[in-house]
Amino acid sequence: MARISGRNSWIAVPAGMLCAGVVAGLVWLALPMVPVSVAWIGDTLRTATAPRPTHTTAPTPAQDVAAGEQVDCRSLYADDLWNELMWHPGSLLDQTHAAPTTGARAFADAVDADVVVTCTWRFESGGIVTTLARIDADSSAIAEASLEADGFACETAGEALDCARTQGEVREEHTLRDGLWLVSVETGWHPKRFGARLESEVFG
Repeated sequence: MARISGRNSWIAVPAGMLCAGVVAGLVWLALPMVPVSVAWIGDTLRTATAPRPTHTTAPTPAQDVAAGEQVDCRSLYADDLWNELMWHPGSLLDQTHAAPTTGARAFADAVDADVVVTCTWRFESGGIVTTLARIDADSSAIAEASLEADGFACETAGEALDCARTQGEVREEHTLRDGLWLVSVETGWHPKRFGARLESEVFG
């Protein structure tokens, strides 16, 4: 066999042996990691093919009331609305079980309301009073006629009856659904879509 010009066997042979030794050493060092690597690959494949856990949502205040759980003012308002109320100039909150503050006296007198919570907000420029109460199921049947007689505009949206009236600086909104009565009276300051945002948080 013809010899390749410039190749020195005295260098090539030791260099080849040294490379083989390095490779063998690396393989020997890596052997303890083989079981770990196999386990990691197995865990990764099992995680990728495992069914995802179902997402659970927190119950609404209406569901809490139905289950006999305690409901407070903080639970009635979504985070953005709560922050808007808390940071409005002069904001003060009083949580009680006071009867609803409403101009619809005929309806208020006609129903037997079991107040869950009343949230009275006071601001430099007025206030907002929100009440959530339990009522008899048949109270909804008289609500629309009674509230419309007091000048409220009512509409039915799904399972809810929504009624609203604005007189001067006072806006009053009622929602009746699932044996609950949600009423808010806004005086002087009217957060954007207050009633709709409140209803969405309470009933979902």
